[in-house]
Amino acid sequence: MEESNLKYSSIKRIIINSIFISFVFLIAIISYLFFLSKDLPSLDELQKFNPEQVTKIISSDDVVIKKLFTHKRDMIDISSVPLNLRNALLCMEDRNFYEHNGINIKGIFRAIIINLASMSTKQGASTLTQQLARNMYNDLSKKYKIGSKKTIVRKLKEFITAIKIEQTYTKSEILELYLNSVYFGHGNYGIQSASIYYFSKDASDLTLDESAILIGLLPAPAIYSPVNHPERILKRRNLVLKVMLNQGYLINEEYELAIEKDISIQVAKYDNSLAPHFSEHIRRKLEKIDDSLNVNLYKDGLVVKTTLNSEVQNILNENFNEVMNVNQKVLNKEILNNNPRLKKLARDFNIDIDSLKNILKNNLEIPKNMRKKLLVQGAGIVVNPKNGNILGMIGGRTEDVYLDHFNRATQAKRQPGSVFKPFIYYSALENGAMPCTQLLNQPLVFFIDDTTRWNPQNHDGSTGLLTSLRDGIRRSLNLISVRIVQELITPLDVKKTAEKFGVRSKVKAVDAIALGVSEVYPLDMAMSYSVIANDGVLHKPLMISSITDSDGRSLKTYDTISEEVADEKTIYILRDMMKSVIDKGTGGSLRWRYKFYNPAAGKTGTTNSKTDAWFVGFTTDIAIAIWVGLDDPSMKLGSKQYGSKAALPIFAKTIKDIYDLGEYEFNGEKIILDSKSDWDIPDGILQKNVCNESCCLATDWCESYNEYFLEDNMPLEKCEEFSNPLFRFK
Repeated sequence: MEESNLKYSSIKRIIINSIFISFVFLIAIISYLFFLSKDLPSLDELQKFNPEQVTKIISSDDVVIKKLFTHKRDMIDISSVPLNLRNALLCMEDRNFYEHNGINIKGIFRAIIINLASMSTKQGASTLTQQLARNMYNDLSKKYKIGSKKTIVRKLKEFITAIKIEQTYTKSEILELYLNSVYFGHGNYGIQSASIYYFSKDASDLTLDESAILIGLLPAPAIYSPVNHPERILKRRNLVLKVMLNQGYLINEEYELAIEKDISIQVAKYDNSLAPHFSEHIRRKLEKIDDSLNVNLYKDGLVVKTTLNSEVQNILNENFNEVMNVNQKVLNKEILNNNPRLKKLARDFNIDIDSLKNILKNNLEIPKNMRKKLLVQGAGIVVNPKNGNILGMIGGRTEDVYLDHFNRATQAKRQPGSVFKPFIYYSALENGAMPCTQLLNQPLVFFIDDTTRWNPQNHDGSTGLLTSLRDGIRRSLNLISVRIVQELITPLDVKKTAEKFGVRSKVKAVDAIALGVSEVYPLDMAMSYSVIANDGVLHKPLMISSITDSDGRSLKTYDTISEEVADEKTIYILRDMMKSVIDKGTGGSLRWRYKFYNPAAGKTGTTNSKTDAWFVGFTTDIAIAIWVGLDDPSMKLGSKQYGSKAALPIFAKTIKDIYDLGEYEFNGEKIILDSKSDWDIPDGILQKNVCNESCCLATDWCESYNEYFLEDNMPLEKCEEFSNPLFRFK
């Protein structure tokens, strides 16, 4: 009996001790788990989770023109993900997803048994929620110390985080977060960016076999890459399809049809910008304001709406590239036919002449070290003169081999030549001159110092007698511009006008200002001519409309900033004189060659030795500035490469194609382009019939034309020279 009591007492002590030890062990585990959880994200932090997203710069007609990111990730709603893809994911990664609470206990024990039996760690037991716990905090691994190294501590942290995730999100939300954060290889995070990269389509359009391919590469994206290892991914795809069939997600006919398909990969350039120079300009502007908006430009998934129109930009791109290829061939041919120049370039580049000839003769890719002297560059800006919206922009050659980040539209200062002359003529009109005011079309000589003199000439070497200001601008006569600055106004007047019209670069008030020697930015010329197109109102160039966050909340909006800088009546007269340039002058090919008959005005420009070629012109709806030249301003484009030959064709083709659209979209609104739209004559402008030979009112015996005048500044006397029918016998 005593022995029996002793045994009972011993068993009782063992049980009590075991319970106590178990309790202590349980308390220790709970304490340790509590200790671990302190380093893990709280429920509140999980609720606010927002994975790194791509910032999109989009056009005014909602086309993505640039993506800014650290990781390539485009978010997609779970409702847009094809059912086959969701089923494939659950079949391969977590069949009990809708039954567990974040941890699959059966799966863990099964994995332990299989791994012990095989003496390996091949069998995993992570649920989708556990995988999401890793994916969600890869970018916060330093803070939460989750990491990706396989340790027991990491697994425990995964378990805790997975349970918290299940408490925070619905199953559908977890699936959406997982598909938007998981890595698919080649820098792509999330199903949407993977779909765009591998198949050039939205995830919502994925077929069954494509869905199986993407799910099949998840365990090891580098090993199963469809780009690098198509034979491996084919086996993986077929395995996914087989599992889906066995799990009842596919019928046999669907399986057979999908398994017979070849692997068809259409790799798309994820960030292939429609307007690379424009979007780079926008990126730099955004970097200056991201701190003030309290955003991370590369992680917060902003939507930056710009003023650019994708259709207009495509038109500009196509015509720019076409004409620039012609200009390049002209330059190559000129160099080949100029042996001294060819030899000098060969010495400069340290290359034998035959190799240089081969590049030029066959229009081969120009090596990087030769591009400043050999690659014809250019810039183009399309603007709505009514509000300053930039509709299109090119800042240099756009071919992949030549594309750089230097935006010649906004960063290159070049001599404008004759496109600067409207500032001279406006200054003269503002100071009392009339379109029919006559000056002597004869050379002048200026002595700069005892040894240097300046002897300006007309571009074709011609001279003449008395010539009207209208004819001076129409024929782009340098001698008339020079005489205006000498006899009617001062260089300082021109400087003030240019700056008033929006020229930001330093303008030198010197005699040579008459020939456009002060360097300007192409963008400034586009905006300055917009002043003339818009009745004297200057708009600051507008490129960004709005910035919103990833949830669609507005962060910042931009409006047009306008200022009236010139008299509407004087502008009307100047603009009518500039119409003559296109109707009967140096820009006449716009009419007779390119068949563009809309009311329009503009000006050609060519600097000395044909180093810069310009054409800037406008209608009531569109203004376009085109510059063509080489990055090295000492290099000539060609002996006949005037603005009318090298730059005007880009303008002509572009504006004609834009008007052929009939309309374009801007922030949901249709902007109608009226091919017959002309400017209204303002009050205070009168039209009078004047004599061709003098700035006097015409008689019955004059050769005459109709001219516009300010009401308080017009000729009052009739022509005396042709006052009777016998004047020719004098």
